Amino acid sequence: MMLKKQFKVNAKWSSKNALGVSINGKTHQVFIDGKPSLTISAAKTFKGDESQYNPEDLLLTALSSCHMMSYFYVCAQNGIELIDYKDNAIGTLELKADGSGAFTSVTLQPEIIIANKDMVEIAVSLHDEAHKLCFIANSCNFPMTHNVKVKVLNTN
Repeated sequence: MMLKKQFKVNAKWSSKNALGVSINGKTHQVFIDGKPSLTISAAKTFKGDESQYNPEDLLLTALSSCHMMSYFYVCAQNGIELIDYKDNAIGTLELKADGSGAFTSVTLQPEIIIANKDMVEIAVSLHDEAHKLCFIANSCNFPMTHNVKVKVLNTN
């Protein structure tokens, strides 16, 4: 059985803020029912407000978070006790002369700590399985790599 789920986002922009003051032309609000609103702008490179999230930040965030949650799932299925997980993801965006562009690669760099030293090899290999399950990764058309570091909890 195939499950379909819709997600909804409402984006709103105005040339002036609530006080009638002109604002950055690329800064806007995004609303998702039941969640705090987000203020989003273009990246500084594209004349946006660098203090705000930008779509490129959010794409990389979505990939890193989705991979992490998929990894949690496959670790649970395989009896791996995760102690800590962090990722320092890097994405490369290439721009063309006509102003268009696209991400050409993303590298996730998960650093994890597990409880059992006998599970290190499988802990590394499960990142491939997590990648196959990640909804966001499956929706992208650029290569993604994983530079994984695994440590074992020091039980001295």
